[in-house]
Amino acid sequence: MTFVPDELVPLAPLTTMGVGGAARFFREVHDEATLREALAWADEHGAALRLLGGGSNVVVGDAGFDGLVLRLVSRGVRFEPFDADRVDVTASAGEPWDEFVAACVERDLQGLECLSGIPGHVGATPIQNVGAYGQDVAQTITRVRVLDRETKDARVLTNAECRFAYRDSALKSETPDRYVVLDVTFRLRRGAPPAVRYAELTRHLEANAGTTPTLASVREAVLGLRRKKSMLLDPADENVRSCGSFFTNPIVAAAVAKQVARRAGDELMPSYPESDGRVKLAAAWLIEHSGFKKGMRSGPVGLSSRHALAIVSHEGARATDVLDFAKHIQLMVRARFGVQLTPEPSLWV
Repeated sequence: MTFVPDELVPLAPLTTMGVGGAARFFREVHDEATLREALAWADEHGAALRLLGGGSNVVVGDAGFDGLVLRLVSRGVRFEPFDADRVDVTASAGEPWDEFVAACVERDLQGLECLSGIPGHVGATPIQNVGAYGQDVAQTITRVRVLDRETKDARVLTNAECRFAYRDSALKSETPDRYVVLDVTFRLRRGAPPAVRYAELTRHLEANAGTTPTLASVREAVLGLRRKKSMLLDPADENVRSCGSFFTNPIVAAAVAKQVARRAGDELMPSYPESDGRVKLAAAWLIEHSGFKKGMRSGPVGLSSRHALAIVSHEGARATDVLDFAKHIQLMVRARFGVQLTPEPSLWV
């Protein structure tokens, strides 16, 4: 076997949160052959395994990771007509997500435009069922090609087999360690109008009255909205060291949502009906109405000055500081509203 990993590689510089220790073993993986060698090496040496993409949705613990970390950086995008109106677009797991979205928009392919500006790589999107501004990848993914760590074979998971849910999938919740995503295929519509379903985005576009939204204008609008919230990776932004939204929006029974509104004393509390009768609550609103303000700090960590859902690590912050602050937010929201917030990033602790 020719696979030889690097040792004691710092992980903090490879994540957007910028905290955490080193990987005992580490290797960038550019192709499937190297991935297979790496997995065989991990099995042979009894090494625990973690997969890292763009590092935008992970908090690495201060002790680092005592195993093998593989950073998937495989590249490649393939466009194949499915029929007169649709195109199947297959992207390797290591493709930077926003570059991929931009390429699809430039080709007038509808289906991903509202997901512009999200950091990370393509391979992570089906795991998390990445979504924003009224779109998520479950709406367009047709297949996910994976390497099965149990059988050592490559196989294809259909959309149904992925069992997508809100910021969730079978890859994340049911078999989190079994599959390694190799590439993802999206079925996009050629020349279709943009999907504008999200109220904030609609208002933003309506400000440009008299113009018909295009895929390009929707992409620019989404990038603008994300920029205002410090949800783009801008090195000059004081809020750049974060995972974006640290908590998912809780989805609760309709009766619970009414109880939360009564506790808040605000019947106009933002809430969004789900198709199954449950109600999605706004985590940022719950946080701000539990005593937290944008920009507040607790030592070297705090909330973003532009978005209450983002926890920011400032100079000198450790992973422990980030996680303690997150736990404090959870405790205060639960005490105020009886709602448990769930972290969105993967916690390597």
